[in-house]
Amino acid sequence: MTGRAVVVGAGIAGLSCAVRLRERGWSVRVLSDVAVHESTSHLAAAVWFPTRSGPRDKVLDWGRRTFGTLAAQAADGVPGVVMRESLTLYRHEPEPQWWAAAVGPVRPARPDELPPGYRHGLRFAVPLVEMPVYLPWLAGEARRRGVTLERRRVASLTEAGADADLVVHCAGLGARTLAGDTSVIPVRGQIVRVPNPGLVLSVRDEAHPAGRAYVHPREHDCILGGTLDEGAWDATPDPAVGAAIVERCVDIAPALRGTRVLEHVAGLRPARPEVRLEAEPATADRPRVIHDYGHGGSGITLSWGCADDVAALAGPAVHS
Repeated sequence: MTGRAVVVGAGIAGLSCAVRLRERGWSVRVLSDVAVHESTSHLAAAVWFPTRSGPRDKVLDWGRRTFGTLAAQAADGVPGVVMRESLTLYRHEPEPQWWAAAVGPVRPARPDELPPGYRHGLRFAVPLVEMPVYLPWLAGEARRRGVTLERRRVASLTEAGADADLVVHCAGLGARTLAGDTSVIPVRGQIVRVPNPGLVLSVRDEAHPAGRAYVHPREHDCILGGTLDEGAWDATPDPAVGAAIVERCVDIAPALRGTRVLEHVAGLRPARPEVRLEAEPATADRPRVIHDYGHGGSGITLSWGCADDVAALAGPAVHS
């Protein structure tokens, strides 16, 4: 009999784990209390870049492997994934960036590539993922491989594993309850969606005096951000915050001046001091559990690398 795995959570972490487990021969069910399009992952700006996650050495490794997977998907024409030329801005000459080892060539930006007021920048290319396109594709890919997706709220990991040989726990903020992990906190992120005036370059300034600023052009719109509001549980967008986001994004992408707002969006990133990716042995009342949560603002950036490690911990499905 094929080993039976239950994945709790249908965001990017849960779905990527489900696909990797199927590749190992597991029979997989994904349980989630919300539809795929209602998940936090669906809201993400989703450009590869490590944000509010640790530990750094593991984040670098998971990020490097996720970069490779997403780059290969972009080359294969997977819907919603492209390699996006990117520019990170600095007001002072930057020190070597720890994340650069995970990407391809990184070079200093030329003066003509910098917006007014900036003297330094780094140029490189990273995957950009349009989550409203990619996440439904990934759910469909999981189903095509034989994964069952089920809308169901579970009260405990014991309940989730009642008919399983393995539980993979990717519940994000739900880990506070399901794993009793009070180190998991929301980090609220607000973004603004505006028309794309023809931008093809992703730009960010993590140290803008008025707050983080990033502009990520997608096929038909641009995502402007953003905030990192530690411990904020209210996911209601604040138009005043959105207006401030637009103002500082115009600093880094002047072509946005005079843009109109299509939508204000806010979501709660599931953060903890470090990503938890580890296995717990079976107990008398539940099967083995592998935890994969606490990715902060790096859910897309770490997804496939973490899923690789989850599958390695799971091992091949047992046949008898």
